[in-house]
Amino acid sequence: MTENPRIVPDPSSPDPAVRELAQIPAVEVITRSAVMLMSAAAEKLGLSEPDPDESPYRDLDEARRLITALAGLVTASAEYLGAHAGPLRDGLKSLQLAFREASAAPEEPGHGPGEKYTGPVW
Repeated sequence: MTENPRIVPDPSSPDPAVRELAQIPAVEVITRSAVMLMSAAAEKLGLSEPDPDESPYRDLDEARRLITALAGLVTASAEYLGAHAGPLRDGLKSLQLAFREASAAPEEPGHGPGEKYTGPVW
């Protein structure tokens, strides 16, 4: 018996993880992916530390990549996300602004990470 009663095991699949993944709705997969990208970007910006400048995990190049990937995912998926789209957009914008604040030489609005997908952020 499985732990989650909503998941019906597929006896033809040899891997239980594959069976369970097949049962997850697309909106949940997209949302989980976006949350993972957000969390990773926040870590790379040093936002988990009291002083982000002193974070051993701070890496603005990596943060830029993660924020851009998040922007592409959220923008491309907005029509499917329904009520989840607003909070994800808000989180994305917060990360974009945090990146701008963390940068020694911030780009002009419209040229920051992910802004080719979201438009200028200020």
